[in-house]
Amino acid sequence: MKSEMERVPRPKYKARESYNIMSRWYDLFTSSEKRFTDIGIQMLDAQSNESILEIGCGTGYALVEFARKGGRVVAIDLSEKMLQVARRKVRSTCIGLCQADGLSIPFPDNSFDAIFISFTLELFDTPEIPNALKEYHRTLQPDGRIGIVSLAKQETAAVRIYEWFHRKMPTFIDCRPIYLQRILKEAGFQVRESTIKKMWGLPVEIVIAKKRLECFERKNTAPAMTEYNIITECQHSPPPHKRYKIY
Repeated sequence: MKSEMERVPRPKYKARESYNIMSRWYDLFTSSEKRFTDIGIQMLDAQSNESILEIGCGTGYALVEFARKGGRVVAIDLSEKMLQVARRKVRSTCIGLCQADGLSIPFPDNSFDAIFISFTLELFDTPEIPNALKEYHRTLQPDGRIGIVSLAKQETAAVRIYEWFHRKMPTFIDCRPIYLQRILKEAGFQVRESTIKKMWGLPVEIVIAKKRLECFERKNTAPAMTEYNIITECQHSPPPHKRYKIY
């Protein structure tokens, strides 16, 4: 019998404060993650004529790669300091940055061809993950796809040791392994491609999944933009983005 995923007890405002503090050194702390993010970007296979949403973009490592591909990209993150570092890295006018919570995406239904999330979904508490994935399903176009890179929940000694540290020091070991394919299927996605790699002995799962249309009723509503702080304008965003104030 599979064990339950660990919980994430840290409140959002604490997470934001923590990542604001770490923003200067974040790239150094997360250098071991970049190889897996690169694999996820390659598997997502974004095209120059597509609109992409990255959730939890951090300091913009993946955005640099997306900018090279020439696509239209909007990225959100909870931490404004992370976004400021990302903007210094990516000057392209087709990259828009937005401070927002990944639980409530400030864009209308069917806005994006693809969504990319790397080492971010496992930061959400267990009850929040279905709500987050419902938002991603809503904002994807009917034939849209999602690419996720995350720590994988497996019954191994390395995972159990990591989870022990997560329970003891949730502020510093803030993410935990998740059952990625299971929660994607439960949220209305069809897994099309997946692979598992190892990072310091911990399993990392990379999955590409497609939107399954019949799972959620499509609505023409979106969160009010007054709740969000747009960091900079994306001059070439898809038309639906234009309804929001950008500054």
